[in-house]
Amino acid sequence: MLRTHTCGELRKSHVGQTVTISGWVQGVRDKGSLLWIDLRDRYGITQITIETENASKDITDIARSLGREFVISVTGKVAERYSKSDKIETGDVEINPEKIVVLNPAITPPFTIEDETDGGDDIRMKYRYLDLRRNTVRKNIELRHRMAIETRNYLDKLNFLEVETPVLIKSTPEGARDFVVPSRMNPGEFYALPQSPQTFKQLLMVGGFDRYYQIVKCFRDEDLRADRQPEFTQIDCEMAFVEQEDVLNTFEGLVRHLFKSVKGVDIPTLSRMTYADAMKNYGNDKPDIRFEMKFVELNEVVKGQNFKVFDDAGLVVGICAKGAAEYTRKQLDELTEFVKRPQVGATGMVYARYNADGTLKSSVDKFYNEEELKKWATAFNAQPGDLILILAGDEHKTRKALSELRLEMGNRLGLRDKNTFACHWVIDFPMFEYNEEDGRLYAMHHPFTSPKPEDIELLNSNPGTVRANAYDMVINGVEIGGGSIRISNKKLQSQIFDLLGFTKEDAQAQFGFLMNAFEFGAPPHGGLAFGFDRLCSLFGGSESIRDFIAFPKNNSGRDVMIDSPSPIAQAQLDELAIAIKK
Repeated sequence: MLRTHTCGELRKSHVGQTVTISGWVQGVRDKGSLLWIDLRDRYGITQITIETENASKDITDIARSLGREFVISVTGKVAERYSKSDKIETGDVEINPEKIVVLNPAITPPFTIEDETDGGDDIRMKYRYLDLRRNTVRKNIELRHRMAIETRNYLDKLNFLEVETPVLIKSTPEGARDFVVPSRMNPGEFYALPQSPQTFKQLLMVGGFDRYYQIVKCFRDEDLRADRQPEFTQIDCEMAFVEQEDVLNTFEGLVRHLFKSVKGVDIPTLSRMTYADAMKNYGNDKPDIRFEMKFVELNEVVKGQNFKVFDDAGLVVGICAKGAAEYTRKQLDELTEFVKRPQVGATGMVYARYNADGTLKSSVDKFYNEEELKKWATAFNAQPGDLILILAGDEHKTRKALSELRLEMGNRLGLRDKNTFACHWVIDFPMFEYNEEDGRLYAMHHPFTSPKPEDIELLNSNPGTVRANAYDMVINGVEIGGGSIRISNKKLQSQIFDLLGFTKEDAQAQFGFLMNAFEFGAPPHGGLAFGFDRLCSLFGGSESIRDFIAFPKNNSGRDVMIDSPSPIAQAQLDELAIAIKK
């Protein structure tokens, strides 16, 4: 056998036993009379100790020929270490080798295979198979595995069936861009890779599979960032004969189960927040509620003092940073520059210090005396030692900018601890959003989302005010999952398609299979999908989902390890009837 035990398995109870272990050479230390080899596999590290005076010349020569990452097999007796180590789990024992076999030599790796490596992102992605040997990366992949196992355990106990849905489907115009696949057997026609299994899981409900789930790969051809990849994984779920409350309770239970079983953390019952309140109090639909710092609107408090910036603004709104009144002028200038960055979008910032001695000083004292500033403090419920930060301008842009400033202050004040978890639901989203450029409505979630029953009558008279029967789960300011109660009635679905600008012919061509299915007895149904990669990165304390994907793409959507995407042969293009513009 090439191994009887792993490199992380041996303990004092194994002393005296003859064992065989195999793995990669982490390092060799040669002190002349003593040689040590650290042998590593995914389970840990074991020390091999060779007393050169007592060992055979073959063993000594082989040991001295080893380089980093050589693959070897060692057979010998387990002994108690004279100098023990508390840095590794096998630190009480060592192996005195009787035989060393080089299974495969290795060239010197381009970076050190250690937790604190000297390799940058680009080089580690190019040699991802080497990066996977590092403990930090391996633990991320093990966490992902554990999350998948516990997800399946929870859903299986609730009678959910895991059903695979097709990967080659048809392209639809709604949502992000599709990845398309040419069909050789049908020249000029294309499959699309699924952005989600949405229509198929609804058809499963029509087919009587009342509880479905799938840990499924999805694809979107969109611009990338730390929490996006062109291919990603969802925990995709659907339930029949349910209302919104049933779905929320079921999948709130899943997340609480994952926190308890994987991290040993008890999560309380999730609070609910409407979309309207999220936008009003936090400026975005996925607020981080690990800290308070709610928005305070000041139009009625600050206008009428001849300060043109406030008087001309559609909205004057601010936050109160507790205990930050001691911020220096340099720090305040940094915050001003932060909000003026193009990705934040504010034109400037006004601040007021509520000093520890009870006095109030602002950056606009020319326009507001201390009596007026006290009204500001009252509006914010500020206390001595607090710092008030205010933005003004167009309502939508100002809320967005203040949301970014709030998160920045949360970071600076240490209020966004990655080991603290604040989970909640955001509900009652708008059904539609209006695009000024196109002059038409778009579905805020997707066109199969049902309106709130009490708002259906508004579809004809005032569709912009209709709320969707939709919900998102937010953890620490990250949208982890979302879903809705679906439309299960052909007439209502046709009405939604009409509002979204589909012609009858387009709707039938693209989604006729689904609407036809509704005529054969569709049960009420709903569900959601969790971003599995995001969930794993959140549990692992990382902002990047790439750390939890075995073979990720870079920010340009490229796999630099296998050099993909890449050109294909002209013969293949000809066979697919595809002409490439030069």
